[in-house]
Amino acid sequence: MALKNYSTITEFILLGLYANPKIWALLFVLFLGIYLMTMLQNLMMLLVIRAESHLHTPMYFFLNHLSFIDPCFSSVTVPKMLENLLSQKKSVSVRGCLAQIFFVFITGATETCLLSMMTYDHYAAICHPLLYGQMMSNQWCVQLVCGFLDTLINVLLAMKMDFCDSYIIPHYSCELPSVFPPSCSDVSTNFLVMLCSTISHGLITFLSIFFSYVCIIFTILSITSSFGRSKAFSTCSSHLTAVIFFYGSAFLRCFMPTSGSPLELIFSVQYSVITSMLNPLIYSLKNKEVKAAVRRTLGKYLQCFPW
Repeated sequence: MALKNYSTITEFILLGLYANPKIWALLFVLFLGIYLMTMLQNLMMLLVIRAESHLHTPMYFFLNHLSFIDPCFSSVTVPKMLENLLSQKKSVSVRGCLAQIFFVFITGATETCLLSMMTYDHYAAICHPLLYGQMMSNQWCVQLVCGFLDTLINVLLAMKMDFCDSYIIPHYSCELPSVFPPSCSDVSTNFLVMLCSTISHGLITFLSIFFSYVCIIFTILSITSSFGRSKAFSTCSSHLTAVIFFYGSAFLRCFMPTSGSPLELIFSVQYSVITSMLNPLIYSLKNKEVKAAVRRTLGKYLQCFPW
């Protein structure tokens, strides 16, 4: 579908994080370091899971896809942010802004689905261990990972908007709520559709996570062995940490008005940049299998280089 011609504005000026020129260089180094760490850590997870045959299970199937989605999620916003930190004109074209919104939506929605299914994996493993193979077959995994794209509805509606007033966005990237104020079109339908789709998708995945963990906690508390309880809690703790980081900051950002406040920017950076860097660390630090596999994989690849 071709984009509609806009009456006046062909680009937006992004002001988030860029107000003080004295810290542009510092922010560039900081976010470049975070981005490189995100790419390297997730690439390592992908290589390890692919190389280790005993990690070819449903749980690591989802972790493998999460390690692919996380760098994609960061790559939607961070490269443009780094470019703007080096540029005097902090701009993005309207088409580029809409493309960024599309990919933020699609990668974010996929990540929430993955986190939800990883919770279901823990639920099946702890609450129904004898039925785990049936509940988490590879065919079900593929069907559950693929799906849920309300992205198109929101972006197609945004493509019909005209922008002819203020062209300043008080943010470091394009998010759908950020483009409503500069529009001179009636955005009530856009806002309602965004609210319904975001809340419904967020609530469905969040409630599935919540009730799965309620069942998991009751099952763990019924285990008589203290070692068994400790092992079960350890299995879930990494994933629960990742869920709290992502959902906590994403929900807080969604329910905050677009004003460019420091708190709003912090929550946006948390769920779209920091979480993608932390996930590989969260899932590997408490997982003995992953740590052992990382050591074996690193040893294998290091042997290929003559010293």
